[in-house]
Formats: sequence, C-alpha cells, structure tokens
Amino acid sequence: MQQPLVIQGGTPLNGELRVNPAKNAALPILVASLLTPHPVTLREVPRLRDIEVLLDLLAHLGTRYAWEGRTLHLHTPEIVTTDAPYELVSKMRASFIVLGALLARTGEGRVSMPGGCAFGPRPVDLHVKALRTLGAEVVEENGTFTATRTRPLAGRVIFDVPTVGGTEQVLLAAALGDTDVTIVNAAQEPEIEDLARFLEMLGVTIEGAGTSVIHVRGARALRGGVYNVIPDRIEAGTFLLAAAATRGRLTLTHAYPHHLDALLAKLAESGHRIEAGRDWVRLEATPNPRPFNIEAREYPGFPTDLQPPVTAYLATVEGVSLVTDRVYPDRFTHVGELARMGAELTLKDRVLAVHGGPLHGAEVKAFDIRAGGALVIAALAAEGETRIDGMRHVVRGYENLEARLRAVGARAYTDRAPLEAVAD
Repeated sequence: MQQPLVIQGGTPLNGELRVNPAKNAALPILVASLLTPHPVTLREVPRLRDIEVLLDLLAHLGTRYAWEGRTLHLHTPEIVTTDAPYELVSKMRASFIVLGALLARTGEGRVSMPGGCAFGPRPVDLHVKALRTLGAEVVEENGTFTATRTRPLAGRVIFDVPTVGGTEQVLLAAALGDTDVTIVNAAQEPEIEDLARFLEMLGVTIEGAGTSVIHVRGARALRGGVYNVIPDRIEAGTFLLAAAATRGRLTLTHAYPHHLDALLAKLAESGHRIEAGRDWVRLEATPNPRPFNIEAREYPGFPTDLQPPVTAYLATVEGVSLVTDRVYPDRFTHVGELARMGAELTLKDRVLAVHGGPLHGAEVKAFDIRAGGALVIAALAAEGETRIDGMRHVVRGYENLEARLRAVGARAYTDRAPLEAVAD
C-alpha cells in the first residue's frame, strides 16, 4: 500500500533538477519492441508502475527483459501467444495498442478493453475504425477485440479528431509487411515523433511524424538497436508550475523547451522570467503573477495532462482565470480536493472559473495521476501541512517524487515522520 505524502507548504522551490525520461513515450516504444525478433536496448526508461505493468503484459506475449539501471534490454524472439487477457490490460489504457503490434508481427491479436484513470470515457472506436479502414477484420465480443489481417494493410486513415493512441495503433500495425498507409489528422505529440524515430531505427519508412499527415511504408523484416527515450515534458511542466506556485527559482536539465512552448508562453504571460537553451529551461518566479485563461487541447496546444497542475497554480494567483479542456471536458476530479485547501473554484458548463488567493493545508485525496500532481503543487504553495492520500495514482506518473521535491527545498515526507527527522 502506498503511504500518503505529507507536505509542509510555504517554502519556495529552488535549485536544479534533471527531468526524468517520458513514460508516455516509453510505453508505446516498449510495445513496438514486439515487432522485431532481434534484441532492443532502451536507454532512459522511467522506473514507474505503468512500465512494470506493461512489461508483465509483454512477458506474457513472449518478451524477455532485464533492467540495468535506467537501461532496459528487451528481446522477443517469438510471440508465444496473441491473447492479451483482461487481467493484464485492465490496469492501463496504453496497453490496447499491443493489438496493432500483434497484428503486424503475427497477423492476428486478441486484446480486452483497456482500463486506466477514472476522469472520463476512453473509447477505442477510433482505433477499431482505423484498423478496419486499412483492411483488418476486427470483431468485438464481450469487451474483447479480435483482429485478423487477411491482406497487407493499406489505405488512408482519416481521424475525426487527433488521437494519440489511435495514431500509435496505426503506426504499429503498419510497421511490418507490404503496407502503404497514410494517417490524416494524426496526433502531433512529441511522443508520436519518438515512436516514429524508434520504428525508423528498426527499419520502417515513415514520413511526416510530428505533422498532421504521416505516411508509413512497412518493412519486410525489422532489426534491433539501441534507442534513447525523450525527457518527460509533463513532469517538467509540473515542476515548473510548482516553482511558479511557490514563487521560487528552478532550473530543469534534460528538458526540451520546444516541447513546452504552450506552457512556457503562459508562464511568461503570467510575469515569470523564462530562460531556455537546447536541453534546459529556467524559471524565476515573479512575486506577483498575473492570471490567465487556458484551453487544454491537442499538441501543440496546452497539454491536457497539465490542465490539473496549471489549475492548482492559478489557484495561487490573485484574480480570475478560466480553464477548459477540449480533450477531456470532464477532467476535473481535482476541483473538489483543491476546494478543501481553500481554493475558490466554480465549475459551470465544463468551464472552470478559478478565483486565486491563499491556500491552506488540508487532508486531500488524488483520484488520478495528474490530479495528484495538482494537489502536490497546491500543497507546496499552501500555508500549513497537507496530507495527500491516493498516492498510488500519483507514483504512476512521477518517479521518486518525495526525494526530488526535497532536493529542491520542499518539506515533503511519508508516514507522518517528524519534520526534523527528514530535514535536509
């Protein structure tokens, strides 16, 4: 059982942190390792619960793996089963994309409906429609999808809305064989580009990754190789918002500022001083920041995964800010918990009005990963002590969070040990 995190707030974050590798980039790349019978080595892989959950699924399918620090060695000489059962995929929505990888490698796959966070429905209809458009036969029975390839996949997939998982699904399904596939209205997230670069290393021909139109030509056989996963832009954004909320000064290394453009623009609009280089970014907070409005949307817009954390930051800023989320319009499980800390929030017609002001410590609970990130930010900025329950969700997205917070001056600890016992 994950212990609650206790934070004594009111201390500005100051110092330097190296951003961890990106979970949301590592997960689809791990799935892509199923495509080749040759060994793959991934450097910069986060040691997170979601990674371990996916590795359990890959091992079930035939992958052998071994950790060496943050380096992960993977080898799938053969697929031993094409069935991904409910007990292995129900914990995480990202697992559904193994369907495309199995379809490419073996010509068939059977995957149950995925699970994940609880802030809204995650339909897989866009995935299924895309695979059928390319010529795969997909049948659903009692929440389990069976896909079969009877001919090389080919054609144009036109997504109604950009979908990260759907784009990943098609990239994986089209990676092997005499495929010739075009994705229109593709997701443009950096994690999609990272997956495409990994597939290109294996031997797939991909044009347009990072744009709205991607063209994929599959390879008859794929090789192995060594690959570095990109830094986690969501972790980086969470720490920058925490520094801004506590009116601190923080430098992040192993961070790509061009992945954070939407957030950095808003933080600068709020009055904070931003400096950046090729792989680092620094924030020096203003003591009197200005409010701003955001609409979370598909990349390169403001990330939905930073919508809860930015809401927590705005709750510390005098004035009124408006927050909407076009990707997940009901992603507001953090609102009631922030209100326990004194935040003045009004949610009406899926628009959240944030009336910023002082926050105070309280006992709160995280209901999903990014809501937990929001509560950590609020706790760091609040006067007094905050006890955050539900950390089992939070640690799915933030590795070694307690130690990393303390490394930049936060008073954070677990199991309600005396503050003096953990003071740096």
